[in-house]
Amino acid sequence: MTVVVTGAAGFLGHHVCAALLARGDQVLGIDNLNDYYDVSLKEARLKRLQAQAGFAFRRIDIADRAAMTEAVGDGQDIAAIVRLAAQAGVRYSLINPYAYVQANVMGQLVILELCRALPNLRHLVYASSSSVYGGNTNIPFAEAHRVDEPVSLYAATKKTDELMSHVYAHLYRVPATGLRFFTVYGPWGRPDMAAYIFTKAILEGRPIRLFNRGDMRRDFTYIDDLVPAVLAVLDAPPRDDGENAPQRIYNIGNNQPEPLMRFVEVLEAALGRKAEFLHEPMQPGDVRETCADISAIQRDFGFVPKTRIDEGIPKFVDWFRRYHGL
Repeated sequence: MTVVVTGAAGFLGHHVCAALLARGDQVLGIDNLNDYYDVSLKEARLKRLQAQAGFAFRRIDIADRAAMTEAVGDGQDIAAIVRLAAQAGVRYSLINPYAYVQANVMGQLVILELCRALPNLRHLVYASSSSVYGGNTNIPFAEAHRVDEPVSLYAATKKTDELMSHVYAHLYRVPATGLRFFTVYGPWGRPDMAAYIFTKAILEGRPIRLFNRGDMRRDFTYIDDLVPAVLAVLDAPPRDDGENAPQRIYNIGNNQPEPLMRFVEVLEAALGRKAEFLHEPMQPGDVRETCADISAIQRDFGFVPKTRIDEGIPKFVDWFRRYHGL
């Protein structure tokens, strides 16, 4: 049987595909290789996957109904879909809002319609985001908290994904699990996220932009902690009791929010260089603090994040230097 992974050339998708292949699964990777960030990084991730047995790739936009339908064929061999393709980033949603509705809303609808038609599908796992919690000040963020007051369009599209998935689970019994990821970082990470942006700026002798004057806290989650949790969830679809919709939501975070300035200090130590700062006000759509209540996924899957930033950041820096030949 085959697992379809959308966003296969992305940060999370690359790591999830690699883990599935390592345990012997057949993987159909799908990605449109858009230019939201450096395409050469996506191509480098993809090259590593294509070197492994069991991996097939199609360059497709998940919002393209005809292309997605053609890619899965009769779907007899598809057991699961991991939907990681999305337009990411809070700040870019202020610039190009249409990209978020196209990729995150229309893309999710296309995936859900495919799931409805696949005869042997056991589970849809899809990426949501900690951003759905909006300006919630009830820390840590728990799945039961209200998430109907988003502060960015990105967050609104991710909450829409959750709502649509519930509808398809209710009406068509599509087993679905949404995962609210909290600030994931690590090797092969995205260039639009803090670890990559700060590392590049410090090495180039440029100041790093600190929003809200650096007075922020983030629940940084290391990629090697997250991937096994995704696979564990994938292997255990929600049970359909015939009454309740077979769907659920989990937080995946480190449950240890770090002050942004401590994150910078650990990065400076790993790089052996001091950072220069450009202090700026809070950006529209951003939030001051995130922290995941992970008790639900701990209870159901034994998830215990092990990697603090003191260990994870040096690993990211080592990869960054090797990838860029520094």
